[in-house]
Amino acid sequence: MFKIEKRSVEGYKDFEVPFAFIKTENEANSLAILLPGAGYTTSSPLFHYSTELFLNRSVDVLKVNYQYKNEAYDNFTMEELSTAIKHDVKTVFDQELEDSSYANFYLIGKSLGTIAMGIELQRPIFQQAKAVWLTPLLQQDDVFQAMLDSSNEGLCFIGDVDRCYIKDRYAQIKRKTNMSSKLFPNVDHSLDSRDGVMRSIEVLETVIQDIKDFSN
Repeated sequence: MFKIEKRSVEGYKDFEVPFAFIKTENEANSLAILLPGAGYTTSSPLFHYSTELFLNRSVDVLKVNYQYKNEAYDNFTMEELSTAIKHDVKTVFDQELEDSSYANFYLIGKSLGTIAMGIELQRPIFQQAKAVWLTPLLQQDDVFQAMLDSSNEGLCFIGDVDRCYIKDRYAQIKRKTNMSSKLFPNVDHSLDSRDGVMRSIEVLETVIQDIKDFSN
């Protein structure tokens, strides 16, 4: 049995930032934190199956469900959206993790979520956290530099037809010894394959299996 707590904080420009804390029946010593993309939510396949994976291992899950597809954000530039997500995630973490008793952390960021993840991994409590970078925004200098500088054990997944894929930058990430990186041919920013649905399912299975092995 799982207990789901749904709450919210007052985020950037006083916009509401909802989040869900899913806690296992027994008191867990590990927490998985999900930072989705703007349109790729925590209900989407990569996060849905990651959630199931962690809960079945008695790992609590924190889903930050920011609403950047809401019309309130329509006039935001990418720069302001970056400011908003950093502020919003920090606010949630400040409230929920200040007195945390968890010993282990897993951070999984997708696309826009990797902006906040790069900043938050600098928190002392995340010094030993494991980090999963799903389709990171390699075109953004702050995300790319955060990945290069990170000493956290990590995974990176991206497709070679992803608009955020940059060959030279990925090559530098690939050389990091503390991060295992996987490049999928003919796969886009949603980690969907242009070779059809069955190949997309294979990519999804590969990512989830790798996360499972990584989180042991």
